[in-house]
Amino acid sequence: MRAAGHPIAWIGSIRRRAEPGGAGRRPRFVPLATKLVLSHLLIVAVTAALFGLVGTRMIGDLIMSEARSTVRNDLNAAREILHGQLNHVTYAVRFTAARFFLRDALLAGRTDHLLAELRRVREQEGLDFLTLADGTGHVLLRTTGGNRRGDTVAGDPVIREALGARTAVSAAAIMPEEALWLEAPALAERARIRVVPTPRARPGAEPDLTSGLVLEAAAPILEDSGAVLGVLYGGILLNRNFALVDKIKATVFQGVQHQGRDIGTATVFLDDVRITTNVTYPDGSRAIGTRIAADVYDQVVGRGRPWIGRAYVVRDWYIAAYEPIVGIGNRTVGILYVGVLEQKYLDIRRRAVIGFLGIMLGGAILVTALSTWITHQVSRATRALVFAAHDVAAGNLNARVKVRTNDELAVLADTFNRMATALRERDERLKEAARRRMMESERLAVIGQLAAGVAHELNNPLQGIVTYAHLLLERTPAADPARDALQKIAAQADRCREIIRSLLDFSRPRKPQLRPTNLNTVLRECLGLVERQALFHNITVVTDFAPDLPEAILDPAQVQQVFMNLIINAAEAMGGAGTLTLVTRADPAGGMVEARVTDTGHGIAPEDLDRIFDPFFTTKGIGHGTGLGLSISYGIVKEHRGTIAVESEVGRGTTFTVRFPVTVTPAAEGVKEAVA
Repeated sequence: MRAAGHPIAWIGSIRRRAEPGGAGRRPRFVPLATKLVLSHLLIVAVTAALFGLVGTRMIGDLIMSEARSTVRNDLNAAREILHGQLNHVTYAVRFTAARFFLRDALLAGRTDHLLAELRRVREQEGLDFLTLADGTGHVLLRTTGGNRRGDTVAGDPVIREALGARTAVSAAAIMPEEALWLEAPALAERARIRVVPTPRARPGAEPDLTSGLVLEAAAPILEDSGAVLGVLYGGILLNRNFALVDKIKATVFQGVQHQGRDIGTATVFLDDVRITTNVTYPDGSRAIGTRIAADVYDQVVGRGRPWIGRAYVVRDWYIAAYEPIVGIGNRTVGILYVGVLEQKYLDIRRRAVIGFLGIMLGGAILVTALSTWITHQVSRATRALVFAAHDVAAGNLNARVKVRTNDELAVLADTFNRMATALRERDERLKEAARRRMMESERLAVIGQLAAGVAHELNNPLQGIVTYAHLLLERTPAADPARDALQKIAAQADRCREIIRSLLDFSRPRKPQLRPTNLNTVLRECLGLVERQALFHNITVVTDFAPDLPEAILDPAQVQQVFMNLIINAAEAMGGAGTLTLVTRADPAGGMVEARVTDTGHGIAPEDLDRIFDPFFTTKGIGHGTGLGLSISYGIVKEHRGTIAVESEVGRGTTFTVRFPVTVTPAAEGVKEAVA
């Protein structure tokens, strides 16, 4: 209510709060730059870990995908080489069968003289066998194995297909041991392969391999009428035929090595057994007789589909490709394989991953360094603002911030500087107001002491004047002309006595004599004292007293003085005509009792509301008040640890609200004990 009257206490509270930190001590905190850098490092670490994991996985997948694609292409090349070898056999047999001397010899029934020429053809074309049979499939002569003859080969699928179609036919075929032995015992011996137990192969003990996989061609020998005179067939045995797989290796992989080892291998399988390969054991020998993995066999032979992927081959992991070798009747008779040493691609992947991680780590370090530098540049201005704000909070209102960045921080710094300037100007104004208030307080104190002394000195002679004035007034007849003058002297003397009594009450307020008191009783006594006065004859008094109002610990005489001042002031504000309302109520939650005094007078101007409790301030005319009544009332209420508030509207009236605590406060208890 009297905030304007307490600038010194307000400034003192600010200074007391600022003292513990001290103007020279900096606040302890974790710098924003550190938090930003650590947060950035965490983000970089998480991002690098995530991208590193995803990146390395993608690099590995891409490299392995490229490896599978390369092996697929290598398998295509190997297939073409195998087909080229088969085509070579086909061309050799077909063109030989088309020669006239064979037809003529068959027509003449003399074929012995053909042996030398057919042997020359077999040796020249690199065939393992070349045999002539008649139209029913009975062998007429063989160029190998002692020229065994007379047996029938009509059950051979390729020969049967050629005789039936009357055209040259070629295919990969399985030749049993007996047929190989008839062609040449050496071929049967070459075809015999001991099966080697192999990890991941199909379960179960397999017997030694005796059949052979051959690239076979057969061409019928026809007379002019189209009748079949005979059939010429020949072929190459692939069992232990290393020339084929070495040609594939040389053509496809071109002798490329990795860490001293050939990166590529090629193999031909009969069923699931390697019959020719350049896959080697650690001692360098070829892994003839080893078997294919069971899962690969199931897909290639069982389902007739190619298989490309990572496979364990004898002693190493390879990126391998397998496809079925299909014979007559779309029957799978073997498997063609090419593979690339996986270690090469693992090393490529490792180098790529190391390079990728190195680039990513270098980029992360560079980004971290740049962000750290930028963060420190930003946090430098932030720290300056923090320290300047701390200095201002500690009482140094001359603190200023210099920020040269063209951004929000510069705007913030400029705003802070203007705020500090405004605070300093306000502080100076408050100090000046405080100095004036102190001077006024000191002046009032001196005046109060002087007034108390003067009032004390004047009180005795004034008491005599009042006494004798009233004695003279009593002895003077009513018709005496001097009676009017005596009445004026007595009235003015009484007024002087009241002024002196107010001065004495203001300068030497007495301690309250506390005891349980009902506020309703105090107000009723006040009304009993004023209701017969002429000032209240035309005033309507309305009361609304709470019936269950609790007793408060009060000094009845002092509280009565407060309400007498308020009631009389209300009557004077209404000019002796209006409505005076007195209301009491309890506030259990706040532990208070409350009384409101409301009038319908002229009200108080807003600019005067903050000054009505100041000593010697009054809105009454000269000679109609000392300006001490409300000030004394304010002091009494504060002494009781209560509150007094005022609400007013010019032309409509004023309400004073007085509140007292129900229980004895520590300060009031001390007063009570001191009086006792």
